[in-house]
Amino acid sequence: MKQINIIKSSIVPVNIENIDTDQIIPARFLKSTSREGFGKNLFRDWRYNNDDENQPKADFPLNNPTYKGRILVAARNFGCGSSREHAAWAIKDAGFDVVVSSFFADIFRNNSLNNFLLPIQVNEAFLQEIFKAVENDPATELEVSLEAQTITIIGTPNSPSTGGSRGEAFDINSYKKTCLLNGYDDIDYLLSMRNEIEAFEAARP
Repeated sequence: MKQINIIKSSIVPVNIENIDTDQIIPARFLKSTSREGFGKNLFRDWRYNNDDENQPKADFPLNNPTYKGRILVAARNFGCGSSREHAAWAIKDAGFDVVVSSFFADIFRNNSLNNFLLPIQVNEAFLQEIFKAVENDPATELEVSLEAQTITIIGTPNSPSTGGSRGEAFDINSYKKTCLLNGYDDIDYLLSMRNEIEAFEAARP
């Protein structure tokens, strides 16, 4: 259930730079230590007027039914600010498996990988291509291959002519890649090597 490899999905674009973790999940919602339930408060202060769920801001992408999918695309410097792991929890709990930006704060990146949320860093030009593609056609999809470490823009029959699909490679820590492909947390990874560990110990009484 936690495994990540091929993800093909439409896009939810949030074209705002320097989104910090307090904007992702405001501090007043950090009382719980469980990972569940944070998704409804993702970008809370940007989604509603006067913090009232009955007054959604129609112009915010998460409130726009035109945009949906498992891939969140944000502008440069995503996840800066405090080190709260709840930011990754909120994005994952809201139904996203991938977040794309041209730059991530290191702590947010690590928190995401530890919570089976794949942060993909692309160059700025490719990021702007994604935003332009979804602006021209909200049904535009991205296809992510963790195994191949590629991300590709997939047009639709209604998309303006773009010369076909465009993609690029992305980097990821090899250990974290193995964990995501197999659905392992750190303990699961060690348990997967139990036979090798026991053989090593047996050879060294």
